Amino acid sequence: MLSVCRPALWLPPLLIIASLQPLAGDAQTRPQRSPAPTASGAAAAPPPAPAPPETPDAVTKHSVTIDGRAYDYSSRAGTITLRNEQEAPTARIFYTAYTVDGDTATRPVTFIYNGGPGSSTMWLRMGSVGPVRVVAGDGAPTGPPPYRIVDNQYSLLDKSDLVFIDMPSSGFGRIVGAGRGSDFYGVDQDVAAFAQFIRRYCSTFARWNSPKFLFGESYGTTRSAALAAQLNRDGVALNGIVLLSSILNFGLDYANGDPIGAGDWAYVLYLPTEAATAWYHNKIPNKSADLPSFLSRVEQFATTDYLDALAQGSRLDPRRRDAIAKTLSDYTGISVSYILQNNLRVRYSRFQQELLRSQGIIVGRLDSRYRTYQLDRIAERTPWDPTESSISGPYTAANNQHLRVDLKYETPLEYRANVYAMIRTATADKGWDRTHNRRQPTNVAPDLAETMTQNPSLKVFSANGYYDFATPYYATVYTLKHLTVAPAVQNNITFGYYQAGHMVYLNDTALAQFKRDLAGWYDRATGSAK
Repeated sequence: MLSVCRPALWLPPLLIIASLQPLAGDAQTRPQRSPAPTASGAAAAPPPAPAPPETPDAVTKHSVTIDGRAYDYSSRAGTITLRNEQEAPTARIFYTAYTVDGDTATRPVTFIYNGGPGSSTMWLRMGSVGPVRVVAGDGAPTGPPPYRIVDNQYSLLDKSDLVFIDMPSSGFGRIVGAGRGSDFYGVDQDVAAFAQFIRRYCSTFARWNSPKFLFGESYGTTRSAALAAQLNRDGVALNGIVLLSSILNFGLDYANGDPIGAGDWAYVLYLPTEAATAWYHNKIPNKSADLPSFLSRVEQFATTDYLDALAQGSRLDPRRRDAIAKTLSDYTGISVSYILQNNLRVRYSRFQQELLRSQGIIVGRLDSRYRTYQLDRIAERTPWDPTESSISGPYTAANNQHLRVDLKYETPLEYRANVYAMIRTATADKGWDRTHNRRQPTNVAPDLAETMTQNPSLKVFSANGYYDFATPYYATVYTLKHLTVAPAVQNNITFGYYQAGHMVYLNDTALAQFKRDLAGWYDRATGSAK
């Protein structure tokens, strides 16, 4: 999936299945004895940990029916080895590729990945546009196993071959040989690794002349914007980029700003998601049946009266303050008194607790349709995400079943759903290196603007869930509409909005619409539209 982390970084980590401890097989985390001093008295560098045995790629044959037509395809589960400038191995990157049988030389290929940073790609592999998916609860807990793994009628395989990539050290991938965590655990380091993977994949499987697409979710969209720029510098032109639940400019999040800087913008840009959540849970007085038209009014208020009131700070007239609080209450279902106590600024983490507090219920962060009971009714922050607790079980089980049984990838390694804890261990608790272009907070919007300008045929599809607090849709709209590119280039961006959360594929209706939207967009991006 997904995510975007918080512990003082950005946003709370998405879908942490377990707090993984470093495992054998990663060179930078293997415990080492204190090195013996050399003749000069300096400690010698410890020898690299031995790499785990390399598992052969597994290739299997399958078929899936999409829109009434059967597609025979091959699945390959395996690794591609990354190397440094001295050609020494540094990492084995795990991936699964699904390719329609026949001539693949000029068939589109899409490189797909989740985010985190630190997440594997099991969420997109098992839930979105791959040839199979797990059936999980839609806005509700899924329940215990066994889970249903079904052929995916909404797969994108009819339009493109699909390559799902796990970030370095996650999944069945491992850092090996000369590789160290610091080589991969950062914005620019991560981009360099993915760029090398794509180049090596194209060379290994003769895909250099194929139309190429990037498809990232959550922090994967951050990766995509910077990766597109890197690939462009490498001479690898793209046909399109799918941005699912985007975060491109971390400076717009209030975790990274203050009221003097970008902090007030966060409250403006999160407000429509709070309103959509209140609408869904029937907390809006005289609720409109049309969610998009309701949100259009909220967006207008957010960027005019509300923004102006926040900008006035302590100069805001008390009567005006009360009027703004009343409108906020009408749009969010939160009491006027609570809004005033929060100085007109209700963070979404507090909103999650407050909206249904009287019922002892908290709403989800990744998808605010999900909810669970509170343990502490006076808490300011949710102790877990109801979305995570509802879907972690089915996705973890289905992913392992699919890879080990259906695709016959026979390895003794455990599949690492995330490596959040490993990143902190490998970086001496510094976490992900957020520096990009020598600046923080991370902002890859200029990378996207530059790439789209240099490659004016590049198409971008921005998919957004209304109920997503991890990457609120209106922040994405604001970012993409402020790229300062030429109007003709701006017109290459297409937006899709869905009544779902961060993972729009958790809602079958939204997934069906997402696939229809993507199918037409792929045709336009490859020049095959009728």
